[in-house]
Amino acid sequence: MTATHHARPEPAKQHWAVGLMMFAAVMLAIVGMLDIFRGIMGIAHDNVFLTTSGYVFQYDLTGWGWVHLILGAVAFVVSLGLFQVATWARVAGVVIAGFLIIANFLSLPYYPVWSVLAIAISGFVIWALCVVRDERRPAV
Repeated sequence: MTATHHARPEPAKQHWAVGLMMFAAVMLAIVGMLDIFRGIMGIAHDNVFLTTSGYVFQYDLTGWGWVHLILGAVAFVVSLGLFQVATWARVAGVVIAGFLIIANFLSLPYYPVWSVLAIAISGFVIWALCVVRDERRPAV
């Protein structure tokens, strides 16, 4: 006898999945807001950033501030979609978190501690959004 019918997901697994998604949404919102502030600091030529001369990637701080401001704003908007458990927001969340990892890697010498922390949080967001399954669809 073959089992062709799929068991309903356990309520604990559903709560775990929803909790993981909400935690990823909160983390993406936090990273987005902090990237917005980081972008504003870069645009304002704040002296929070240190300048390095021997780094392979060198940028104009104002231009880099605009990049962080835009990425942060998009990340925050996507996090609002994640609170609504929208599929588009999950896909966009993975993409924007990937861009945030790249942007923070490239700005490591200018703000190293926050860059490493933001890379770790963005990596967790990608993981959380990829492992959560849509429980409304049957498992194949």
